[in-house]
Amino acid sequence: MDFQFSALALTALSFCCACGGNAAAPAPKAPDTESSSQAAVEKEPSPEDVAAEAKKKADEEAARRVPTQCAEGVGDGKLCLPPPAFAKRLCQGFHPDVALTLLGKGTPFSRGYVAGDIEAWNASGGMSSNDKLAFDEEVLILMHRSADTGGMMVSGASGGYDVLRWDGTCASLSGGELRMKVQVKPKFPPVPWKSLDEKTRTALEADEKVGKAVGDRRRECKGATMGSVSQKCEKADKVMSQVIVEYVRGGGALPELGLLPP
Repeated sequence: MDFQFSALALTALSFCCACGGNAAAPAPKAPDTESSSQAAVEKEPSPEDVAAEAKKKADEEAARRVPTQCAEGVGDGKLCLPPPAFAKRLCQGFHPDVALTLLGKGTPFSRGYVAGDIEAWNASGGMSSNDKLAFDEEVLILMHRSADTGGMMVSGASGGYDVLRWDGTCASLSGGELRMKVQVKPKFPPVPWKSLDEKTRTALEADEKVGKAVGDRRRECKGATMGSVSQKCEKADKVMSQVIVEYVRGGGALPELGLLPP
């Protein structure tokens, strides 16, 4: 009897549990539309943030654009210099095409002339040439660094310069290593032909004199650009560089440049 009662009780308990297990789940809570809308509004940038981001992008693009005019408010007013942001970016790389354009006839930027044979080094940390700067070499002045005299008046203190060479590298010079005038025909380093953009090479070779010099160099050097080369190759390379510089100084046409790499 007790066994039967226990069995019946267990059966009833199981039935109740089964019924409880089939109870409907509570309905999902509706999303708080007001909170969601508020969060979306908070994530949306303000007009000030949008304007600041647009200015940042514009400044970055301006620093990569090859200038055609003197930067306003830069230097002491005696020199025509490109924008500092552009000069800094330029000297962090190697840009022979830009050098030909900026040193071309009619550009307003100030030139300087090296006052001695000087080892090339680049204070901006970019590439520098293995070729020394030669006495009377022509360079384009990119930046003028004022002399640090600790607030004292020091006679003759002239600071230093970052300059662009004809080969597309930058160099840093002290004030005494650069002159603003030259009495002879200014010198230049070798023009790195194979490092020029294809469009630039095509434009140069279209000139009869340059095209002949390039062909002579190609024949004498047989594709060699470094290491042990013949004296005829060295001579042909110097002649080619001279003809290219004369072409550019004379106002020869060059392709329009795009932006510097980011």
